[in-house]
Amino acid sequence: MKQKPVCDLIGFFKPKSIALIGVSRGASAFGGLSFMRRLLDAGYKGAVYPINPKAVEVLGIKTYPDLAALPEIPELVTVCVQAAYVPAILKECVRLSIRHIHILSAGFSEIGTEEGKNLEKEIASIAREGNLLIMGPNCMGPYCPSAGLTAWGAIPGLNGRLGVISQSGGITQRLTEHVTSLGVGVSKAASIGNATIIDSPEYLEFMGEDKEIDLIAMYLESVRDGRRLMRISGNISPCKPVIMLKGGRSEEGAITAASHTGGMAGDVKLWNAFFSQTGVIPVKNINEWADAVLAFSLLPKTEGNGLFIVGGGGGNSVIYSDAVMEEGLEVPALSQTSMDKIRSFVPVAGSIAGNPLDLWESFVNTDRLCEILDIAYKDPEIHMVVVDRLIPRIAFHSPEIDDPIPQIANFIGSHTQKKPTVFVVDYDGGDPELNAKGSALRTRFCLSGIPAYPSFERAARALVHFQKYYLRFKAKDRM
Repeated sequence: MKQKPVCDLIGFFKPKSIALIGVSRGASAFGGLSFMRRLLDAGYKGAVYPINPKAVEVLGIKTYPDLAALPEIPELVTVCVQAAYVPAILKECVRLSIRHIHILSAGFSEIGTEEGKNLEKEIASIAREGNLLIMGPNCMGPYCPSAGLTAWGAIPGLNGRLGVISQSGGITQRLTEHVTSLGVGVSKAASIGNATIIDSPEYLEFMGEDKEIDLIAMYLESVRDGRRLMRISGNISPCKPVIMLKGGRSEEGAITAASHTGGMAGDVKLWNAFFSQTGVIPVKNINEWADAVLAFSLLPKTEGNGLFIVGGGGGNSVIYSDAVMEEGLEVPALSQTSMDKIRSFVPVAGSIAGNPLDLWESFVNTDRLCEILDIAYKDPEIHMVVVDRLIPRIAFHSPEIDDPIPQIANFIGSHTQKKPTVFVVDYDGGDPELNAKGSALRTRFCLSGIPAYPSFERAARALVHFQKYYLRFKAKDRM
């Protein structure tokens, strides 16, 4: 098939009409009927055409026996039937000049049988000869909150500036739900499965050119054209951060990846070289992936790696300093001007003046915390700030105070010299009260535009990815 302009892929994400082939009449845990329910739940505004030759209506909507019987040519077709029936449907799409097809169905090369492999070769042949664009097979397909196209993932989702490309629908769903709950919206997500016709480089190029996307998150297990992926990644990375979770790094993981999407994961050394040469940001797990997305979505760019640590107590300050240094960040001494200001209000006993700054008052006096942030923002040695935030509880002798988050968010947002600032809300440990209060507090910070993390280590790791990216591309000044 001749290489298609990447703009052709927009038809997957903003279709004015969708035909769902394989919508059953009875209860269904997953498939055409559940996809139809979720589209209706999400408020999809376009026409929805369920295809079922044995039904008159489904969920109160008229059904049709086949694509030819529809009152219009649908812009997107989602195929939800057994794999053996897919080739015939694709031939019908060719005949009707329908180009954009999402194949939800599984049962192709990923199952490892000759029958499955041959079926995938057959659909590839039909697509190339008929000029079809196919997402999948074996995938959840397109996701676009602004179009109401959220049959999976966070429903109805939140529109934003993040693009997601993934060979796993489940992992994409987890990411969209995670970041949406923290106020980071998704522009477009593509669960691409086996990627038989359109592979990750094409989606990456599309999202790289998409003016609605500023940041791209990828989950890959394999790729057919590694050189093309490297070239496109190298072109996009200086302009838009690309954060990649690579599946199949271990030998066992590579074997599992082959059974998931039917592809080979590739050599670890090759992928390490890929990350080094392109500037794509590698992460090792879903939490690290989401944490990096949060930082890149909500923070202004940084000019260095000097970190100022606020609060946490003496012991925590030591542990936090160790964690930061191990990650490659620096905890520089404050300027003399900064130290003079800090010493004017930090008690000699029970506190530590400097970097880290151990001051109990920062937990209970929002004006004081804002004064500390102002000092940090004006200090030339400081480029980023981490603030430890205690969860108000009896065990911490916490006094009753007004909600500080609006004042903190307003101060940071309006400061003319603001620097990347994140909060740590540590609620790990299994205490139900701590978990509930901590999770709610973290969410409120994030929804106010301030990244907050459930541990200092996760915050530090996210800032490492963040500062390495901006320092690498700082000279090009293309951000």
